[in-house]
Amino acid sequence: MTSRSTIALGDAHVGFRGRIQALAVEHAGTGLPGPELERRLIELGFVEGADVELLHEGLFGSDPIAVRVAHATIALRRREAMAVLVKAGTLA
Repeated sequence: MTSRSTIALGDAHVGFRGRIQALAVEHAGTGLPGPELERRLIELGFVEGADVELLHEGLFGSDPIAVRVAHATIALRRREAMAVLVKAGTLA
């Protein structure tokens, strides 16, 4: 369940800044099994409490997106980013 202030990272636009609230792999339509997608996202640094910023989106269809998580920049498909629930806010 998500609150009004929590959105899927895949729905965010360039310039979005916020903090990861949770992973909800059942919301992603990647074709990967949920546990595999969750493991991959965690390995990339998409963990609860991490700061995120959407830096860039692809020219065609706005896919993939470039996201800064902590101090790393990662390319991610929007359908994978749908599994990352974020709350908008100013980064520290």
